[in-house]
Amino acid sequence: MIVVLQRVSRARVQVAGETVGAIDRGLLVLLCAEPGDDERVCERLLAKILKLRIFNDDAGKMNRSVQDVDGRGTPGGLLLVSQFTLAADTTGGNRPGFTGAARPEEGRRLFDHFVALARRDHGRVETGRFATEMAVELVNDGPVTIPIRMTA
Repeated sequence: MIVVLQRVSRARVQVAGETVGAIDRGLLVLLCAEPGDDERVCERLLAKILKLRIFNDDAGKMNRSVQDVDGRGTPGGLLLVSQFTLAADTTGGNRPGFTGAARPEEGRRLFDHFVALARRDHGRVETGRFATEMAVELVNDGPVTIPIRMTA
């Protein structure tokens, strides 16, 4: 799986002008399933995301995770958005290829599994809509943007 994490002060996803998911302080998680990914990859990736210390402590050092963004146990939000274009192959000309992304039915299954795990383990979870044209708005805090690739 490929993810791009963006630490945000706020973010939202709109579909046809309607807000379908929104968070304040937290992480926008752009997620792409790849062939060969499975539920174990989802579990390991979510554990990594929830524990990754990329929020500032009182001294301005990145020492807090999304589970404790303010040092008082306050969790930040997770806005999960499927994005198969993270698997783009740009080596063969000017039009990217997307054969590196999981097939749509497998991508949906793994995205839904990831969302269910996140809701179980974190609670403050919003999503976009799978396989839908979305407008994603965010205020990147920092800016902090971190790519992660995890394989089976």
